Amino acid sequence: MRNSVPTSSIGKLLYSTNTTQQQQQQQQVSLDVDVMLTGELNPNHYPARRAAQVVLHHLNTRYGSPYWWGALRQVHKATAEALGDSGRKYSLEVTLQDQISGTKETCTAEVVFPGGPAGGPPQVTTSYEGKSEINTQAQEEALYNQYNTSQNLLSGHNLPDSYGHVAPGMEPFWHLGGVASSFVMLKESSENTLYNMAQVVSVTQLATENNQLRFNYDVLLHEMVSQEIIHWKLLASWSPQEGVKASQMELLPKCHHCEPPQEH
Repeated sequence: MRNSVPTSSIGKLLYSTNTTQQQQQQQQVSLDVDVMLTGELNPNHYPARRAAQVVLHHLNTRYGSPYWWGALRQVHKATAEALGDSGRKYSLEVTLQDQISGTKETCTAEVVFPGGPAGGPPQVTTSYEGKSEINTQAQEEALYNQYNTSQNLLSGHNLPDSYGHVAPGMEPFWHLGGVASSFVMLKESSENTLYNMAQVVSVTQLATENNQLRFNYDVLLHEMVSQEIIHWKLLASWSPQEGVKASQMELLPKCHHCEPPQEH
């Protein structure tokens, strides 16, 4: 089955988070999952980090590329405000890090989780202005030209593999899958979720359309509150001029062979 991934591989894949950090975060999730505070929040606790992770997904959807894929490094300050039927607003100061270059940047942001029966994805505003300290234009154009003119369409699977390894030539497409996954994670996020990408199960290049490279992705997402591994299929497109888009997102049947990362 294509959506079957060995448990040993998932244990090494969780979004650049070391074991100690993951253990602490999961412990805090269990403590804080039902606690929705108003006012100043502990920046290391679940409510603050959940909102900060939404900021990360938002920025990935706006600025991500095969050569820029953000990670949350630290939450410095966080407050929460009840908005009545309109939901809750979180105000944050966070540091983000590009997982590829290691460049860090601190910004402020507001996240509103809509209230009421209609709900909807969180709304994000931020002071972040993009990749100000790194220029990946030459790399992006070279990658685009290489795969736009290639006679052989790219395909790959298990990024990373069971040993945590990604072949250098596939790294941009692993990053691209992570950025595309942020479109799903932003849409699905609520006050009761905390999403990371676990693995690109497979990626297949499609014919270029409207000057966009196009890819079918199968990805596994880790929802840390429920400890579920969730399988999604994405149609992603990318060009240096237009950035990354996820035009189709399909939730696939639950993978009964996939399990959360094991603690060691």
